[in-house]
Amino acid sequence: MFDTQHIAASEEVLVKVEGLGKKFCKDLKTGLWYGVKDLVSGVRGSTQGSELRSKEFWAVKDVSFELRRGECLGLIGHNGAGKSTLLKILNGLINPDEGKVTIKGRVGALIELGAGFNPILSGRENIYNNGAVLGFSRHEIDEKLNAIIEFAELEEFIDMPVQHYSSGMKVRLGFAVAAQMEPDVLIIDEVLAVGDLGFILKCFKAIDTVLPNTAVIFVSHSMPMISRICNQIILLSKGKTEFQGENVSKGIDLYYNSFLTNEDSDVVFTDNSLELISATLENAKSDNGIYKINWGDTINLKCTIKNVNLNKTPFLSFAIYDKEQRSIAEIIPLKQITKEIEHNTEIEFLIEIKNINLSKGVYNITFSASETLSKNIFYKVHKAITFQVNHDLQIWNPYLIDSELKYVN
Repeated sequence: MFDTQHIAASEEVLVKVEGLGKKFCKDLKTGLWYGVKDLVSGVRGSTQGSELRSKEFWAVKDVSFELRRGECLGLIGHNGAGKSTLLKILNGLINPDEGKVTIKGRVGALIELGAGFNPILSGRENIYNNGAVLGFSRHEIDEKLNAIIEFAELEEFIDMPVQHYSSGMKVRLGFAVAAQMEPDVLIIDEVLAVGDLGFILKCFKAIDTVLPNTAVIFVSHSMPMISRICNQIILLSKGKTEFQGENVSKGIDLYYNSFLTNEDSDVVFTDNSLELISATLENAKSDNGIYKINWGDTINLKCTIKNVNLNKTPFLSFAIYDKEQRSIAEIIPLKQITKEIEHNTEIEFLIEIKNINLSKGVYNITFSASETLSKNIFYKVHKAITFQVNHDLQIWNPYLIDSELKYVN
């Protein structure tokens, strides 16, 4: 059952989801047959019930939450967890098989790239179409038109058919319409990942502006983005709620923990002159191959290489990547050891890394050996070491710098 009501802005709860469930069939032909049977059952006044039939599965099962004005709910989970299905139900694109959704006020949604756009119409015409769907009059859209076009940065292309827009242009237009119309409920899926960094930052600024008067539902695989704007979180797994609450940090931890497996290292380049035999953190505990350290720790990175045919020690360097595989730091020992070495022998190195100020999260270390810094690479391996930094705070930025606040009269 789907019930949308327009109410005064003074009402607090804007989105109420009660026991929501949605089934799909893995086989198209079987699914069509079930659909016909369900139509006949509906005419007769009977329902199929909550039992799964052959080849059916729950894409969403027993999901409940309330969202008030000024709150931002982060929906996270692996691909196939049910996030997009839930958003489509909330936006009225598909009907649930179980439960009830009540949304009060206007809904602005950015769910799928280009969704809601008529490809043969211009960007300007699509703005008016989308505005009309949201319940705005032509006069109200006229007042917002210039702001939408300016935000989308499409002044030169606004009268071009949307079918000729790039993916980034469609995202800019879609977000501009969804946000600038100042909806009561704003639904945003992972499509923001398509935009460039400058536009993404502008989107977050716009979300900050509308959030006090809006309820926002935000889906992303980027945990820094989730921690940036969300004050509550739902972690979905196979359509069911695995974690729900205001402790966004805990939800993100559980999401990261689902990735914590002892992944094999990945040699991306070698000229066969040397080989990394082992890489460990000497003073950190390992849990299933994942080293656990606390923020502010000093760690000792020990690596053993087998020299095949080099005549002198290589230049060693390391790069740290976060879970989104963004390179965030370089470890370059200032005093490199340069000496002659024998062929077919093993050599151990110990690197002290002082005062780890990386923010809470999971990181991988890439090992590189070369003739000099960034010249004539001999060997490079990703995920030589995986470690997790523990801290009470979950923050947007990759670094949490140690500091002390003092009161000065």
